[in-house]
Amino acid sequence: MKGLELSIAWRYLRSRRGSRLLSLISVIAIGGVLVGVSALIVIMGVMNGLQRDLREKILVGSPDLRVLPYGSDMRMADWERIRAKVQATPGVVRVAPFVQTQGLVRNLGGYMVGTQVVGIDPAGTAGSDVTTIREHAILGDFSFRRDSVALPGAVLGKLLASKLNAFPGDTVVLLGAAGLDMNASTGAVIPRADSVVVSGVFETGMYEYDDAYLYLDLETTQRFAGLGTDVTGLEVRTTDRWRAPIVADSLRASVDAPVRAVDWQEQNRSLFQALKLEKLGMSVILLLIVLVAAFNIVSTLTMVVADKTREIGILRAMGMPATSIRRIFLYQGVVVGAVGTGGGLALGLGLALLLERYRLISLDPSVYFIDHLPVAIELADVALIVVSSLLIAAVATLYPASQAAKLYPVEAIRHE
Repeated sequence: MKGLELSIAWRYLRSRRGSRLLSLISVIAIGGVLVGVSALIVIMGVMNGLQRDLREKILVGSPDLRVLPYGSDMRMADWERIRAKVQATPGVVRVAPFVQTQGLVRNLGGYMVGTQVVGIDPAGTAGSDVTTIREHAILGDFSFRRDSVALPGAVLGKLLASKLNAFPGDTVVLLGAAGLDMNASTGAVIPRADSVVVSGVFETGMYEYDDAYLYLDLETTQRFAGLGTDVTGLEVRTTDRWRAPIVADSLRASVDAPVRAVDWQEQNRSLFQALKLEKLGMSVILLLIVLVAAFNIVSTLTMVVADKTREIGILRAMGMPATSIRRIFLYQGVVVGAVGTGGGLALGLGLALLLERYRLISLDPSVYFIDHLPVAIELADVALIVVSSLLIAAVATLYPASQAAKLYPVEAIRHE
C-alpha cells in the first residue's frame, strides 16, 4: 500500500497528459520554499560573518581584558604591584601596561587631525604579544626605533599616514592637553607639543584603527600624557577569549585594589548587541518568506484535492482507506518541502561560498568598519533553517490532507 500511495502522490505532482514534469503550481510551491531557505542561509551567514570579522578586527588592538582604575583621571599609580597580582590569576597568560590619551597630530605642512595616542611596550619585550597589533605593520615595525634619529618613533595607521602624507622617516608634531601652559601676557593656553618621527605604518582592515590610531612607546606616551610613571591601565591576554568574563570575575575578587576588569565583550557591548538584534530581526523577516511558501503548499494541495476529487472517490470506493488518502497528500507536501529545502540549501551555500571567496560585494570601510561583505556559515544555523523549513512544509499539508481524507466516496464520484 505504501508503494501505491507514493506512486499516486508522484502522479498528482506531475502535469497531465502523461508528462513526467512537475506541474506549474508544484514548481511555484517548491520555488517559494527554495527562495526562502536560500535567503535565510545567505543572510544568516552574512550576519555571522559581520560578527566574526568585527570581533577579529576589534581584538587586533583590543585585548581580552582591560584592568582599569576607578576615577575620572584614569591613572593607575601602583600598577607594577597590581600587574603581579593579575599575572598570578588563573587563566591569565600575559599582562602589559598601556597608556591611552587623545591629541592632535600635525605634519610639517601644517595639516592637523585628531588622533588616539596609545603607548605600549615595543615589539620583542615581555608582554608585547598581549594583542596582535604589532603583527600588522606594513612599513617598518613596532620597535619605535629609527637609525641615527634621536626623536621618539611613532607607528601610524595606514589611513592616518596617508592623510598626513607622513611615512617612515618623516617628522610629525603631537599636540596634547597634558601639562598645559598659559601665556602670561595674553592668557591664551599653550598646548604641549612633542615632535616624533614616523617609524612604521600598520594596517588592520578596521577603519577606526587605521584612520585614527597612533602608537608610541610607553615612556614617551607617559610623558606626553603627563602621567609621570603612572599608566592608564593593564592589558590582559587570557588562555581563551570566550572565558574572559570568568577571568574578569576572578580578578575582581583577587586583586585588592580599586580597579575594575572589563572584558572585550563588555567593552564593545553596544556593537555586538546591535548585531545580534539585527540578526534576529532579519531572520524573523526572512522566515516570513518560508511561511508564504507554506501557504503556497496549502493552496497547491487544496487545488489538487479539488481537481482530483472524483479520482479520490473512486479510490475510496475501491477500498483505499482514509488514512492512505491522507498520506498521499502528506507525501506530496513533504516532497515539495524537501525538494524546495534541498534546492534552497544548495543555492544558499553556493551563494555564500561565492560571496566569501571572491568578495563580490564591497563596502565603504568608513561606514561599516570593514571593506567587503563577509559570510560565515555555522552548522547550527543551517540545521535550524532546514529543520524549520521541513516542519513548516509538513504542517502546511495537514489541512488539505485532512480534507481529502474526509471526502465521501459517492459524493466525490458525483463531483463535477
